[in-house]
Amino acid sequence: MAAEEPVVPLVERQVALDIVKHGLMAAPLVLLVSAIRGWDGVASAAIALGIVLVNFLAAAAIMTRAAKSGPTAIGAAALGGYVLRLAVILVALVLLRHQPWIDLPTLGFVIVGTHLGLLVWEMKYVSLTLAAPGLKPARPSGDQ
Repeated sequence: MAAEEPVVPLVERQVALDIVKHGLMAAPLVLLVSAIRGWDGVASAAIALGIVLVNFLAAAAIMTRAAKSGPTAIGAAALGGYVLRLAVILVALVLLRHQPWIDLPTLGFVIVGTHLGLLVWEMKYVSLTLAAPGLKPARPSGDQ
């Protein structure tokens, strides 16, 4: 009889979903602050938030897939995925920069600021629990 492989949680997906949840919680505030720049600022901030949240989900998907193949694949996926995701963001910026309804400073600031802000927010939870939120180990039962 073959031993069953242990069920490994999809850690990357859980962390990315937690980051997206925090991003959606912060979105109204980001959009409200970007209203200082008018409707163009709000539209630019909304697009930037979408880019950031999709970026985190794409990173999780790439790493989850690579984790099934081993450590070398994880390293290659981390580097390749990072370069690919940066290229996608660059292409989005190039395509959007000449649109009359895009406020480029707001778009850039929200992309950079929300990436950093959401990572710091998640880091706080990871450092407090020594695990990603939702991945806390179960307490041992008193049955021994």
